[in-house]
Amino acid sequence: MQRQLIFGACALWIAASLLGGCKFQRLQKSTDVKRKYEAAIEFYASKDYNKAGILFEEIIPLLSGTQEDETAQFYFAYCNYHQKQYLTASHYFEKFYLNFQRSVFAEEALYMHAFSLYKDAAPHYLDQKSTRKAILAFQNLLNAYKQTAYKDECNKLIFDLRERLERKSFEQARLYYRIRNYKAAVITTGNFQKDYPDSQYSEEAAYFRILSQYKYAKNSLETRQQERYQDVVKFYEYLVDNFPDGKFAKQAEDMYKDSVTQIAKLGNKYKTLQTLNQQ
Repeated sequence: MQRQLIFGACALWIAASLLGGCKFQRLQKSTDVKRKYEAAIEFYASKDYNKAGILFEEIIPLLSGTQEDETAQFYFAYCNYHQKQYLTASHYFEKFYLNFQRSVFAEEALYMHAFSLYKDAAPHYLDQKSTRKAILAFQNLLNAYKQTAYKDECNKLIFDLRERLERKSFEQARLYYRIRNYKAAVITTGNFQKDYPDSQYSEEAAYFRILSQYKYAKNSLETRQQERYQDVVKFYEYLVDNFPDGKFAKQAEDMYKDSVTQIAKLGNKYKTLQTLNQQ
């Protein structure tokens, strides 16, 4: 008996779904733009963003110059957003803003353009193209609307996005170190220090640059070692000047002392060779 009830309920649900599907297909084929617009609004209100989006997309070209055009384009952008099609949503929110800059929804559209890019932004270990676009979009909003209600939220999200770029840059240097490309690790870490002088990774980056330079010097040809050990000393001095009580002081000091020793040894060796050559 219970199985029959379950089967009956499933059959009714399938029948209702098929009937609803047939009604929607007939609605799509209709040439009544007003009817399709009203149906799209109803689908949107009931959170059926897929059907609403399909209808809005079909009628928007036919609504140009009408009062309904603005609403249709705005809701269509949101349909994409609610379906997590963030790049597409971002495009349509921006398009809405450019087409309806005097609209009461213009500021919201510009914010949603940026926020959709934020939602699309990848974790720090992946490509950061959308991250950079989102930062620029938020800044454009702050420039366009000086007193925007979204100001605090924009600044918060920009900070989050910049942290991703920081982490990406820092992890890039660590990657070069792991694959033993010490020269690239030194250069990348130096660029990181210039780009993010106030980063939460500043002390670790300073230490990491010493470590990479030390390995670079140690694995170099002897004729290039002296100048490269001198860079270890220079990077160490930067670390102790800026982080005198840092957690990497002991490890860095060991590399510094060995570098000073190597510089002295290499200097004495070159002096001996010069003396022998002069004789």
